[in-house]
Amino acid sequence: MTTMTADPAAPTAAEGDLRIGSRLMGAAAIGFIGYAVIFFVRNFTDSFLELGIGPNQVNVGKEAIQNFSPSLFHYISHLHLAVSGFIAATGVAMLFLVAYGVRRGELWAWVGAVVAPVIGLLVALPAHYPYHLDTLGHLGLIYLATLIFVAGALVALRGLLTIRKG
Repeated sequence: MTTMTADPAAPTAAEGDLRIGSRLMGAAAIGFIGYAVIFFVRNFTDSFLELGIGPNQVNVGKEAIQNFSPSLFHYISHLHLAVSGFIAATGVAMLFLVAYGVRRGELWAWVGAVVAPVIGLLVALPAHYPYHLDTLGHLGLIYLATLIFVAGALVALRGLLTIRKG
């Protein structure tokens, strides 16, 4: 009769959840950073306005804004740069928390990685709807990254909770 022993190097289900969940969360973080880069670059192009915002949302473009008020143009430009910086910073923070904490089973890192983008989204998203700036072209990439992030966060949380019970 033969006996089988478990391979101590084989990952447990909880470790697999942490690996898969943290990869999804990391992919979403990279998505946030990518969106921020697009936001930043558009500020310096003729597009000027944010991705997915066109004449149906804003009836003037870069040149009209500059001609109307150079100081208003500079103000809008500085807001574009600041927002892109904060979106990128949030993505980088998420990425580090996921890579160096969540993947290792640290609950505090999971909480930090979840709370940071949730605060940003809770503040930023509602402002889009009353002014009809909620186009799929504008928010679609953020929605996609958020869905991927939520899926990853839930899978990683399952792994974290399993480890904590163990």
